[in-house]
Amino acid sequence: MPTTTLCTIAANVRAKRERRKEARPGELLAAALQLFVEKGFAATRAEEVARRAGVSKGTLFLYFSSKDELFKAVVRENISGQFPEWNARFEAYQGSTADLVRLFLMQWWETIGNSPISGIVKLMMSEASNFPELAEFYEQEVIQPGSQLIQRILQRGIDSGEFAPIDLHYGTYTLLTPMLFLATWKHSFGACSKLAHNIDPSDYLRIQSEVILRGLAAPSTTRP
Repeated sequence: MPTTTLCTIAANVRAKRERRKEARPGELLAAALQLFVEKGFAATRAEEVARRAGVSKGTLFLYFSSKDELFKAVVRENISGQFPEWNARFEAYQGSTADLVRLFLMQWWETIGNSPISGIVKLMMSEASNFPELAEFYEQEVIQPGSQLIQRILQRGIDSGEFAPIDLHYGTYTLLTPMLFLATWKHSFGACSKLAHNIDPSDYLRIQSEVILRGLAAPSTTRP
């Protein structure tokens, strides 16, 4: 076989190995997300994640030093890493705040709620007290920036005269509540085929947004 052919084969093998190496973190994060959602944090073992990703346990720990760090990476990859883009969309939005609230709820469902990552929301609600360090991490990485974005949306409506002045801290929960409910429902009753048809997420969020907007509307305005 010509030397150039051997060199080409060797180069192709090296290139494939490099591509495989670069893909491993993403494969591990995808496998971890699936197992965390299926089994919860406590019941998920590192070797299970590695096996589902098609690598050894030792390989997993080359990229993530512990199961805690793996979980944090899953959250950063799928949720907290999205906040710069979400805040940029808020800054660029030109429509009414009422329409922004509607859009916010529906886009949350499309990007987070209707995806496996919504299972992390339910996981944190059920296991946070057992893992206070992870709860603190989630508070800083997800809850705080998420609440700040919602408060900016509400303040925009107040400043424009669309919404009545409210306590922004507690007002945040008016938008959080339907999202938390859907995330919990999706991975509990919603996962049961006989019960899943009881709620259509799009219809639910549409009704919730209209109820919320009626409550937020400034007294002198009509329905947004």
